[in-house]
Amino acid sequence: MKLEDEQHARWNGTAGNAWVEAQGLLDGIFRPLEDLLAKEVAGRRRVLDVGCGTGGTTVAIARGGAECVGVDISETMVAAAEKRARQAGVDARFLTADAGSHEFEPGAFDAVVSRFGVMFFADPTAAFTTLRQAAADGAALRMIVWRDIADNPFMTVAETAAAPLLPDLPARDPHGPGQFAFADPGKVERTLSEAGWHDADLRALNVECAFPESELVGYFTRLGPVGIALSTADAPTRDAVTAAVRPAFAPFVHGGEVRFTAACWLVTATA
Repeated sequence: MKLEDEQHARWNGTAGNAWVEAQGLLDGIFRPLEDLLAKEVAGRRRVLDVGCGTGGTTVAIARGGAECVGVDISETMVAAAEKRARQAGVDARFLTADAGSHEFEPGAFDAVVSRFGVMFFADPTAAFTTLRQAAADGAALRMIVWRDIADNPFMTVAETAAAPLLPDLPARDPHGPGQFAFADPGKVERTLSEAGWHDADLRALNVECAFPESELVGYFTRLGPVGIALSTADAPTRDAVTAAVRPAFAPFVHGGEVRFTAACWLVTATA
């Protein structure tokens, strides 16, 4: 199966369903990043939100007065995003498409944003060339991506603790498409330059995130590699994994809250 087909199957299946189910939880965790992107493009007229997911960032930008278009490969998440926009009564619309190859109207947007939505392209240079063609001259690129896996220990607690019980968990590939694909600043700068973007810059962000401790088991049993593996596991395996993984999060549990630092890059560039 080609990588594009794998991504389509993943985000229109288990992963996409899990993100919709956990929409409220994830909104709360990552709202500081949503707010930051909305401020970064304040005053822009027409904005493209790449990998929009359930539309939190898209709607936040539209609330600021822009016409915002969200694009995502997941039909499930786009449906949730459309519902959110209707309820909010904002000027936002959504496309179900692969943003890296979709034929956007040339020069249609004066800003392109993404919150954790650009790290999964099979060919990042080709994808950002497509996005450059969709951007008007002078358009702003603002995106938030994860820094190195070593800087984000919270993100691998579950799979490390579950590995003895789930031997088929996929290994992380820091060089391939995935959560940490844009951790290397040099790779990001080269990719954007080759795709026609200029003045690329990366600023380190350390964002303090928190969610209720009561949501922790639901978090790691639905999301990420462990969540995907458990979606087809039998009940005894699910119980054994939960029992093994929950104590491993102890360093991040503070009373009734789970707290962690999201170590990210704010990437900026100009069309």
